[in-house]
Amino acid sequence: MKTKILTYLRNTDEYLSGEQLSRQFQVSRTAVWKYMKQLREEGYEIESVPRKGYRLLKTADKVTASEILSQNKAQWVGQEIEYFESTDSTNNRIRSFAENGRKEGLLAVAEEQTGGKGRWGRNWVSPKGTGIWISLLLRPQIEPQKASMVTILAALALVKAIKRTIDLDVQIKWPNDVIINGKKVCGILTEMSAELEAIHYIIVGIGINANTEQFDEEIMDRATSIYLESGKKIKRAKLIVEFCQEFEQLYEIFIERGDLENVKEEYESCLINIGKTVKIIKNKQELIRKAIGINELGELIVEDDKGTRETVFSGEVSVRGLYGYV
Repeated sequence: MKTKILTYLRNTDEYLSGEQLSRQFQVSRTAVWKYMKQLREEGYEIESVPRKGYRLLKTADKVTASEILSQNKAQWVGQEIEYFESTDSTNNRIRSFAENGRKEGLLAVAEEQTGGKGRWGRNWVSPKGTGIWISLLLRPQIEPQKASMVTILAALALVKAIKRTIDLDVQIKWPNDVIINGKKVCGILTEMSAELEAIHYIIVGIGINANTEQFDEEIMDRATSIYLESGKKIKRAKLIVEFCQEFEQLYEIFIERGDLENVKEEYESCLINIGKTVKIIKNKQELIRKAIGINELGELIVEDDKGTRETVFSGEVSVRGLYGYV
């Protein structure tokens, strides 16, 4: 009910009387007053004028279910949300929900993670009130070997979402690191439960340094935030909503086609590696190659100094710049 009232307030500049809201949602005026009190306690600035009613003046930078659902226009991605003030990992929460039969599109959102993780088992620092820590549940009817393409889609959707939220030049370090000015602003961890020929579910975990003001010394040379690059604090729920809408469109076309041919050109236009010499690390061995682009499967096409081309799969290698992170 709180979500419905917040949505109603968002969609008008007029005053809404307690009687109007009471009739609209078939609750008592006392209940309306209690919901308004809850919203104010969460940081929403709501004006109340006798004989006129309530009006929303300012929203809060919250990532609660109510704040996200009141804005989300996606059809199914993020239309069900489980919110946690604090949790070890949103990927862990989604895995539990998936095992209990929850539907595709469920989004786990946390204000803080105490055990966030990235690729290769690395820790992901997830402090309270500054970042976006979310995990999405998917149940695609595709072959397990195509699951890595979902990560490519998520990275592209995030780039598009950030650009829609704030004017920044955003790029991708293949396959799934989102980059601003040569530093990582977002990471994606995709996990899967599958049998040989069928996927039970895929979890897309996303961590975004949104309004982070500083980083530990050991990572500050390669990590950044949207705030540090733009000088502006963003409303985190708005970025989550933009991601849900962008990802839904890309994912539905992918499921229909079964490959990435339709997004290949757009993805390559965001690649920070493209046309550059990169270091490919596989089984502790290093290969020096030139990054050419991706194929319809999302594999990176690389070329050696003799012009011979090959593809590398994201699950088996780490790609870095020749002299550093990018």
